[in-house]
Amino acid sequence: MEPEKAIIFDAGTLISFFMNGLTEELKKLKKSFDGKFIITKEVKYEIIDHPIKIRRFELEAMIAQELLDNKIIELPSSMGIDEKEITKNAQEIMKISNSIFKDQKRDIHLIDLGEASCLALGEMLDKKGTKNLIGIDERTMRILCEKPENLKEILQKKLHVQIKYDKDKINYFKKFKIIRSCELIYVAYKKGLTSLSGKKALEAYMYALKFKGCSISEEEIKKMLHTIQKH
Repeated sequence: MEPEKAIIFDAGTLISFFMNGLTEELKKLKKSFDGKFIITKEVKYEIIDHPIKIRRFELEAMIAQELLDNKIIELPSSMGIDEKEITKNAQEIMKISNSIFKDQKRDIHLIDLGEASCLALGEMLDKKGTKNLIGIDERTMRILCEKPENLKEILQKKLHVQIKYDKDKINYFKKFKIIRSCELIYVAYKKGLTSLSGKKALEAYMYALKFKGCSISEEEIKKMLHTIQKH
């Protein structure tokens, strides 16, 4: 029977867990979650197929493979989704996303195939009536889905040029719901699934994830900590 919920993981979010030694927390989250943790074949390539050939990244790739073997994370085929259709739809999403913003000479490249495949799968699950979140730590991708208008100012500051954007295309991304590794660990902490407890431990988790690539501000961390009683 098709699960009612799914979290679709981009590569960066899983890597944040692996690099911070939070694999057991991820496993516990999966056990407490009434649904599936899913990766696309494009993300599998990024976290397993390619890095397992590189000594520097081989360990993280083996951890990811072990999670896949034990069905902590699964491929879309486990939900009856055609992976070729995901890739096809992902390429269309890339065309949209990478033609929204323009400077005086060119379109601004925003997302790659792995990220686009997560959005494509999310859209396909929506159509099947499966509630889903997309696990993404990367700042640009998150803002594109949550507050896309803000990207204009961010890109202008970064590139030092005037930016224009397509108002019709920008609205396409507002339907996707994003969750970051820091928010997943916050949930794990609240459920008592983390190996460390106490307000100081939660702070340490948040900053560890931040320094490994999760887009979270110090103000957001303060707000999370404020919700936790002092220990």
